[in-house]
Amino acid sequence: MSDAAESKRRDIILVVDDTPDTLGLLTDALEHANLTALVATSGQAALQLLDHATPDLILLDAIMPGLDGFETCRRIKQNPSRLHLPIIFMTGLSETEHVIRGLEAGGVDYVTKPIIIDELLARIRVHLTNARIAHRAAAALDATGRYLLAINAAGHLIWCTPQAETLLRASLNQFSPTSFTLPHTTSERQGNVITLKANQRSLEFTYLSRTGPDEFLYRLTETTAGQDEAFLRHYLSLTTREAEVVIWIARGKSNRDISEILGISPRTVNKHLEQIFTKLGVENRASAAALATRALATRS
Repeated sequence: MSDAAESKRRDIILVVDDTPDTLGLLTDALEHANLTALVATSGQAALQLLDHATPDLILLDAIMPGLDGFETCRRIKQNPSRLHLPIIFMTGLSETEHVIRGLEAGGVDYVTKPIIIDELLARIRVHLTNARIAHRAAAALDATGRYLLAINAAGHLIWCTPQAETLLRASLNQFSPTSFTLPHTTSERQGNVITLKANQRSLEFTYLSRTGPDEFLYRLTETTAGQDEAFLRHYLSLTTREAEVVIWIARGKSNRDISEILGISPRTVNKHLEQIFTKLGVENRASAAALATRALATRS
């Protein structure tokens, strides 16, 4: 969508509240502010509505009969495709414990009743702007064709680019963003690789960086036997054996490990390393590993 078209589109706000007076007040205020209001009178109704429409922001009453706002928010955020949705809690509860509970459930803001309309509209505009900026950043990643995904410390998928999702669906039986788990390692050294074998395909998840308190960014690639080695052999002007050695250095293996993997002596590994350092213009294995990792990153 062009910037001009986007500027003309009315943002859609989903209001979830079980009180008719509050719903009437908010829908009138939103329409007057040139915003489109959708209405749900319960948490369950909101979840059902989200299966058919995606708003730009949600105003969510925290205290409702049945499914309360906190649990509704948690269920909304369980779907990775809805993680970007800003949710503002509305409630008469103003104690710190309730504010914290709302933020921990996935809310971005918290307003207390009785609601001051001008203040609420100002908060809505701020969060809509922030969400739009985040969406454009994600779209830029998608447009470059990057295979990226983020997981939390437990290994659960937080988000992934469409390209990564397509590859995961093609490789894994019954892939689901809500159930996919990657065994995350405790090490956060850049270039660490987790390999997943599935349906005669090999997926490599290369650790890039920590992007949040509980968010770890990985690059996803599909590899076949010798694919990385062949790439580095041509890209870095190495022999086949030198490319094999530098691949395993980049994967964090010691000289002894490499000698066992390749079936050569540790002394031969050292000789190959001397040639590798000279060809790459580096002084140690860490620099060689970093250079190889950057070279492989150019393929994604």
